[in-house]
Parts: sequence; structure tokens; C-alpha cells
Amino acid sequence: MIEQAGLLAGQRVLVTGAARGLGRSFAEAIAKAGAHVVLADVLDTGEALSQLRAQSLRVDAVSIDLNDPVSVEQAVTQAAALMDGLDGLVNNAAIATGIGGPSMEELQPETWDRVLQVNVRGTWLVCRAAVPYLRKSERGKIVMLASDTALWGAPRLMAYVASKGAVLAMTRSMARELGADGICVNAIAPGLTQCEATEYVPIERHRLYEQGRALSRAQVPSDIDGSVLYLLSSLADFVTGQTLPVNGGFVFN
Repeated sequence: MIEQAGLLAGQRVLVTGAARGLGRSFAEAIAKAGAHVVLADVLDTGEALSQLRAQSLRVDAVSIDLNDPVSVEQAVTQAAALMDGLDGLVNNAAIATGIGGPSMEELQPETWDRVLQVNVRGTWLVCRAAVPYLRKSERGKIVMLASDTALWGAPRLMAYVASKGAVLAMTRSMARELGADGICVNAIAPGLTQCEATEYVPIERHRLYEQGRALSRAQVPSDIDGSVLYLLSSLADFVTGQTLPVNGGFVFN
């Protein structure tokens, strides 16, 4: 676990998809860096919230469903009320179709629609709801979670890859639109990471990554924490519209 005590002191950060996996790790690292954090998820955040509060970290939680625009608006409003404002957003929540799953010809339209609705439309909805609060902050930061699958063209994962490619494109467009408000928008593109959300991934795909990385080992959530902290902090005040692959050198940018 990355710890940078004081790096985010006084900041107020919303992390989506924070009940487990990467989002849970991000929330802990951000709170340990001094921020007040709200965990948001469609899953139950109770266990994560209890574990973080047991460490005397300042955390709260709200429920969010990226399929539902009303739920998104309510969750962001509740988070901002709990923290008396918002300085940072980590847009982590997403769903994936199975790696090693259907080919582009076998992929069903309903699966495509479900993945794109959550990962693209839902991500945009969260940003849209958060921007008025981030604008008031005058130091607003948005960190988008993309994926290196969109950088190397992972096969048999078409809907997910397309959705994360869209996240990269939205990051650049939002950076242009929101720059005048002093809001920085950047994306992180992790490699295949060992966590609950990737337990279904065939061992062959894990081996492909581990053997193809410059740093030839498994990737774990804490490998990404430091990059998230950096992009939320004042160290990145003049960084926007960028994509940072965090994958041990499987893909170079």
C-alpha cells in the first residue's frame, strides 16, 4: 500500500467502484494521503467502509448505479454534501465482458449495449454531475480509469476495449472543455491486475501479461495507487489530457 501522508491533506475525493478491487485500494491510499474520501458503488460498501474506518481514516459511502442517471446525480450530490464539496473524482466503476470470451462476430448486441452504457455513458454521467462541484473547488482533478487493452487491441474483448478507448477519447475532450475552469482530466491505463474483478480471467492471459512486461511479474492494485495519488495532487497541476499506462511495461506510450 502506497502511503504519502499529507499529499492530499484537506482534499475531498469521490471514488466510484470502491467496494472492492482497484477502487477499494485507491480509496485507502487516498484517505491515507490525508483526504476525506467517499466510496461509491452499486455493490455493498459496508465491509470496505468498516475496514477503512478501523484505521481511523476519514471515509463515507454512497450507493451509485451508473445505469441510472438519477442515481448518479443523487450519489454525487450526497458525496459532495458529506464532504462539503468536491476536489477530486476517481472514475473507476466499470463492467467487463469475459477475457477470452466471444469474438467480435459472436458478441451479442445486448452485451455491447450493456458494457457501453455503464463504461461510457455512466462515466460521462458521473463527470457531468461532479463538474459543478469541481469548478467551485478551483483545484479540481478527474482521474479516469481506462485500460491498456485499448492501447494494444486485446482480442475477444471487443465491447470492453471499445468502451475504454472511448474513455481515453473523453479524457482528451473533457480536458479541453474544462481547462478554463482549472480542472485537470487525465486517464490511467492499467494492465491486467490481480483482484476480485479479474478472478475469471484465464491463466493464459495472465501469463501473456507477466511474460510480456518489462517488469515480469503479476500486477496488483497497489502498483497503481501512486499514479492516482500523483494525478489528484498539486504535483500534477499542469498535467491534463494525458494517458498514463501503468502496466509494468507491457505497453509503452
